[in-house]
Amino acid sequence: MPVRGSFFKEKVADGREMALDNPTCDACGGRMKRNGSTTSGAQRWRCRTCGASMTHRIDKAAKQLKVFLKWLMGKETLREQPCSKATFERRAERFWGLWPLPEPTGEAHDTLFVDGIYISKELVVLIACTKEHVVAWHLAESECSASWAALMLKVAPPAMVVTDGGTGFKKAVRAIWPDARVQRCLVHVKRQVVRKTTMNPKLDCGRELLSLAKRLPRTKDADAAAIWMADYAGWCSKWERFLREFTLKDGRKQYVHERLRSARHSLNALVKDGTMFTFIEMQKEFGGVWDSTNNAIEGGVNSQIRLMLLNHRGLTTLRRAKAAFWWCYLHSEFRASEAEMLKTMKTDEEVEGLFALASKKKTRGDGAPDEFGSAAPEWRELHMSGSNATGWF
Repeated sequence: MPVRGSFFKEKVADGREMALDNPTCDACGGRMKRNGSTTSGAQRWRCRTCGASMTHRIDKAAKQLKVFLKWLMGKETLREQPCSKATFERRAERFWGLWPLPEPTGEAHDTLFVDGIYISKELVVLIACTKEHVVAWHLAESECSASWAALMLKVAPPAMVVTDGGTGFKKAVRAIWPDARVQRCLVHVKRQVVRKTTMNPKLDCGRELLSLAKRLPRTKDADAAAIWMADYAGWCSKWERFLREFTLKDGRKQYVHERLRSARHSLNALVKDGTMFTFIEMQKEFGGVWDSTNNAIEGGVNSQIRLMLLNHRGLTTLRRAKAAFWWCYLHSEFRASEAEMLKTMKTDEEVEGLFALASKKKTRGDGAPDEFGSAAPEWRELHMSGSNATGWF
């Protein structure tokens, strides 16, 4: 029966060891000699001492994975690869079966940026990152509270988290990161107002509100924030009666300026929550510069993932999700070598929940299976004390 052997090493003049192309026998440690080849072309070896036989073929999987990742992260087509299109696809089939999952390190960061990028209408990759690297990512069906909680449980609570908002995130951060400060991305706040006023409002009330919204991303210190808050309070007082105007339709009250009222309501909620100028509070308490926008993830991570998916149009939903996972993994702090990736990464069979989520139609309501196929913790389980929350890492 063939056995595995180790290659013989010989010391050269300067003391270094040089591997020779003749292995030693695992059974007795004796030298081996060439003994023809198999029908597949692999070199056959036989032990000079005990007669044990073995075959040796160089494993090129790590090199092939490196080529695959270079193609995935680049712009080259399949026909521009160093092998035929059919050969490349056959080799890549093995690598498409891997799931590059995050490895929680327990490191606490000063600031984390969180956002989601939609792979399809019912599939989103939630991402947490710093300015330097991606920290964690999670596949879900929607940006619900359970999905955000599943992402947060992979990461140590930061001092401050920058987000574009959302009811699901708000509930999850209170349960999982109760001590983390929340900064609402001011660029998204401006966009939210613009959606209501448009870029060319016809009413003076809308023009003044649009001007206030445009100033938000440029607000960088406490003095500018105080001036903005005073100007906004003045706007609310000036146009209060105007925004109360209504008509009766079918006997029911209908406000005339509903869109402007909606924009005011969203700004009032942020002012009440105290999440609009959290970064200024952090500057006062800890010094330094703290971020007020989500540009690190919106203009960096998400835009590059979208560009990668654009370069490789035609991928299935499952492969689009895995491509996003690969991008996050390759831009994380704990990236391993290609050989180590092949040894440690989970496969489709080992990650049943994620595989089913990405490859089948929507069948669940919570949208948050974890990496190992079980459902995400129910919401009542997420309302835990800070000491218990660490048990989910």
